Order: sequence, then structure tokens, then C-alpha cells
Amino acid sequence: MIESRDDLVYALERGCKPKSEWRIGTEHEKFPFLTDTLERVPYEGERSIRALLEGFRDRFHWTPMMEGDNIIGLLAPSGLGSISLEPGGQFELSGAPLETIHDTCEEVHDHLIQVREIADPLGIGFLGLGFDPIHR
Repeated sequence: MIESRDDLVYALERGCKPKSEWRIGTEHEKFPFLTDTLERVPYEGERSIRALLEGFRDRFHWTPMMEGDNIIGLLAPSGLGSISLEPGGQFELSGAPLETIHDTCEEVHDHLIQVREIADPLGIGFLGLGFDPIHR
């Protein structure tokens, strides 16, 4: 039980990691859209969220996270990051715990290269926002 300021400080300090173990993790959200019509990308079909996720699985060896027969996310080949499909249809990269901001920049850069390799041939673009500016 916390009964004093010192008790509170002690409780918080117990949960702190040493500076040598501090890490930075990136979360990068983006909305997929069809580049020719600017419409939202459906889950099923030739130009779809499923096709994007399957592209990551097949080309870059990400491990699928399934809900029944549906891919709803992917685990990075390293096992330290993931891509999740958010409720609004956006993709979210949850990056690996990395040591420096420069490492996170490189991780996002590499991720976006993979995204373009899969999405461009499908005619899918991405809007790098955490919310949909058009749909509610």
C-alpha cells in the first residue's frame, strides 16, 4: 500500500529499467486507397487488404496472424515487430524495440520500401495518417 510520497517514488522506481535497456518503438499508421478512384481498399479482391497482407507474407516472409480464414496481421521475420489491420482499415507498423531514433527511421524507411513494392503494382497508395479524413 502506498501511504507516503516516498512509497510512491519507490513503487515507480521499481518499474524503471536501467538506461542500458531503454528502447524506442515506432508505430506508423497509414490508410490504403485505390490510386485510380481514391476509394477505400476492400478486404477481399484482386486489389485488396488481403492481397497486401499476402504480399508481405509471400515476398518478405512475414508470418500471418489469422482470425478464421482471414489474415488480420503479420509478425516480422525477426519476431520483433508486426503489422496490424486496424478497425478503420488502416495498416499499423508496430516496430521492434530499437536503441536509437536513427534505427527507427531506418526501420520505417525499409518498411515503406516493402509497402511500395507490394502496393504499387496493385494500384494501391497509402495516406500516412492515424485517422481517416473523409470517412467516419
